[in-house]
Amino acid sequence: MKSDALCQPILLVEDNPVDLDLTLRAFARHQLANPVLVARDGEEALAWLPRWEGGEPQPLVILLDIKLPKVDGLEVLRQIKQHPTLSVIPVVMLTSSAENIDIQAAYRLGVNSYIVKPVNFEKFLEVAAHIKLYWAMLNSPPCR
Repeated sequence: MKSDALCQPILLVEDNPVDLDLTLRAFARHQLANPVLVARDGEEALAWLPRWEGGEPQPLVILLDIKLPKVDGLEVLRQIKQHPTLSVIPVVMLTSSAENIDIQAAYRLGVNSYIVKPVNFEKFLEVAAHIKLYWAMLNSPPCR
């Protein structure tokens, strides 16, 4: 893993406690070295924007659910991708919605990837491994 990418956190935006636990356990099983920050609704996710503007380390990637309380994931995505400096942060929809309307809306708003969460834990482990491999090891984000 690139050393500069190791210090960057991953922001996981997930309101379902079961899915949150599943994701964190999958990352732990694959020994993800990056710290994982958690926002449990869209409002908590958007509260990170001024903190990043203020100099806190920006995330390597944001893993964002669509169906969130307070502010839905598509609105969170829209605000991130319209931000003048934070729009370069990669956003991956990690959601249970396989609805074509959600997929199209996410891509229209600038999502970098759309992953439908598998229900099976073993399949979810594979997804976590791919997320770690691509976003934390292979992808070259712009310098921030």
